[in-house]
Amino acid sequence: MVYYALMGLFDRFLTNQTPQNGIDVSASVPFNAQQSLGSLFFGAQTATREQAMSVPAVARARNIICSTIASLPITTYNHFTKEYLRPAKGIMQPDPRIAGSAIYSFLAEDLLFNGVAYGIVLDAYSSSDGSRIRQWTRVAPNRVSYNTNALQTEITEYFIDNLSIPASGVGSIIVFSGLDEGVLNRAGRTIKAAQELEKAAEMYAKEPVPTMVLKSNGTNLTPERITRLLESWKASRATRSTAFLNADVELQALGFDPAKLQLNEARQYLATECARAVGIPASFLSAELTSQTYSTTVMERKALIDFSLRNIITPLEQRLSFADFVPNGVEVRWDIDDFLRGSALERAQVYEILNRIGAMSVEQIQDEEDLIR
Repeated sequence: MVYYALMGLFDRFLTNQTPQNGIDVSASVPFNAQQSLGSLFFGAQTATREQAMSVPAVARARNIICSTIASLPITTYNHFTKEYLRPAKGIMQPDPRIAGSAIYSFLAEDLLFNGVAYGIVLDAYSSSDGSRIRQWTRVAPNRVSYNTNALQTEITEYFIDNLSIPASGVGSIIVFSGLDEGVLNRAGRTIKAAQELEKAAEMYAKEPVPTMVLKSNGTNLTPERITRLLESWKASRATRSTAFLNADVELQALGFDPAKLQLNEARQYLATECARAVGIPASFLSAELTSQTYSTTVMERKALIDFSLRNIITPLEQRLSFADFVPNGVEVRWDIDDFLRGSALERAQVYEILNRIGAMSVEQIQDEEDLIR
């Protein structure tokens, strides 16, 4: 215990040095072929980030999951001392130029959408047990490529913007491996269908009636007269719903109106499908028309943690707990208690019980509630 305390104090005063005996975090990395199966099997059906974010249901799901993860407190747990400690600045604020929440929000998005996230080491310092990362930042997955061995079982080299990068130390890559192949791969067809439906809704918002044809029953009109006629028709429909046609012009309607196309029903269905694909309760996307009470909201927050957030938090926690970030015996954890805490009355009742049985002191309760002593 004294060793780790002294080591942490010593690290604070270390100057930037060239890492020696660094931990090789990228050479011979196991290659997870599942991350590329979407493109392999579905080809053009794999969606892009731009397509996904143009679908309101997917955009809201992304913002709920990623923004919540980025806003949760981060702590470190020492298994030797059984204490929770504030993490080093390299974890709290990886990139000194921007807030840490901005880094973790997009890392969470990369894991959600692509099944893998990347960072690059900006600065490192030497310690008694090897090179420790001091500063790093996110790298967009579309900037990263790699080479594999002949059997395609291991990654032998990484590239950023087609430039080879070192295997360890400053400039090396940090890989956060996800738990599946990513939403853009496994649900690309659903996302593209939802995007096309949004385009159809936009079209009918601009032209809120079936496709219309003005047919001349008299002489053929010149292109200039046709253009003026259509412009006059559109301008008139913007100011009044009643139209008048001369005997030589006939109105014909083609196609279906939005009611017959059931656009609202289709959009509701695809919003539910997007919620299933992302793994978020449909009620968070307003995709289910159900009544909400306080108790069901609390239960859904727990469901959001278990089925949506943990799938992203776990790869982040475990990668940040590697030896190139924290000493042996220390692990990084996301604190979800604040997200799941009940009302002030419920917390007071729990504290009263815990204090009465001797499980928590008044001082511990004050610390838990951030009360000034």
